[in-house]
Amino acid sequence: MAPSGISAGAPGGGGPARARAVRARAALRRAAPALLLYTAVRVLGVVALALWGLADGKEARHLLSARWDSIWYARIAEQGYGYTLQLAGGKVHSDLAFFPLLPWLERSLSAVLPLSAGDAGLVVSAVAGLAAAWGIFAVGALRYGRRAGVALVGVWAALPVGVVTSMAYSEALFTALAAWALYCVLTGRWAWAGALAALAGLTRPVGAAVVAAVWLTAAVVLLRARRRGEAPPFARVLPGVVLAPLGWLAYVAWVGVRTGSVTGYLDVQGGWGNGFDGGLAFGSFIREQLTGPAWPAGVALLLGVALVIRLYLAGVRQGQPLPLLVYTGTVLLLALTAKGYFGSKPRLMLPAFPLLLPLAVALARLRTVRAVPVMTALALASAAYGAFWLHGSGPP
Repeated sequence: MAPSGISAGAPGGGGPARARAVRARAALRRAAPALLLYTAVRVLGVVALALWGLADGKEARHLLSARWDSIWYARIAEQGYGYTLQLAGGKVHSDLAFFPLLPWLERSLSAVLPLSAGDAGLVVSAVAGLAAAWGIFAVGALRYGRRAGVALVGVWAALPVGVVTSMAYSEALFTALAAWALYCVLTGRWAWAGALAALAGLTRPVGAAVVAAVWLTAAVVLLRARRRGEAPPFARVLPGVVLAPLGWLAYVAWVGVRTGSVTGYLDVQGGWGNGFDGGLAFGSFIREQLTGPAWPAGVALLLGVALVIRLYLAGVRQGQPLPLLVYTGTVLLLALTAKGYFGSKPRLMLPAFPLLLPLAVALARLRTVRAVPVMTALALASAAYGAFWLHGSGPP
């Protein structure tokens, strides 16, 4: 029996609310090593960028918040949609290509704090990056243990293109929403999974990958219940199924109304030279590299694609849960079969964090005295590459 004055529902009394707070603190303590590791890797990357900038005469803040896509997001936050840029060759760059959640958050934050939209984007990415690291840890630890979860966060943070999560871009925000949506699917929190998937669908076009993970997993859950002769859990699953696509569909439909065309969003992407052709344009680009003076770059591209495919197949052999395989496979499919600026493909694959689980599990099996030098080398390489990349002329 609980002592007098203390609820039996939670240590120290307070009922369900206190119990939830206790669980949240325990979860945060468990994830703390992953969050500290992510922070260390990203701080190292920003410091390397700033030091490189001192030698190159460029400010790190400008590189992170006032170039390329960051400018488009900031303009939407400040002025709303409606800006187009006419380019030679018939291309028309419209801001309708950019999904609205990040600029909405930038506008809201800059309205209450003395921040420009670009600086607000940096704050959003910093907070979202930590949320993404926590979600990635939660997914990895749920299936493969705490040590693997920490390693997964470290490897993801130290990807060569990991510096993007420190920019006023939408990758950190999207990955946070996707990771927690997947965690909710894995733990049967279907309404939460649907709500997070809807928000992910308001963040990037690849939000469709989160919807696919929710839908296909829900279908399997219902079919398995039916095969076992049980009543399918429609009431529990359907809220997630219904909510998941609403964000993505709402924005695409709004663009259609705005442009006066059912294919409005596809037309907007076409104006940027983007679209899906089954990978034909990407294949042609690799062939051109292989047959020209830049053939080493073509070989590197082929090896990169082969590595991505090998890691995905390793995940299949590893027995990764269905939602992770569906999500990762859809992200990779969309990235590799799209035409457009091919230099952005590594960035487009950044949210596919389950791809790194085989590496994370292998790293987690190493003794600490071996794992630490490996992780340190990855972080240093990522910092150097990120600084080099952002000091180049092309967008990430």
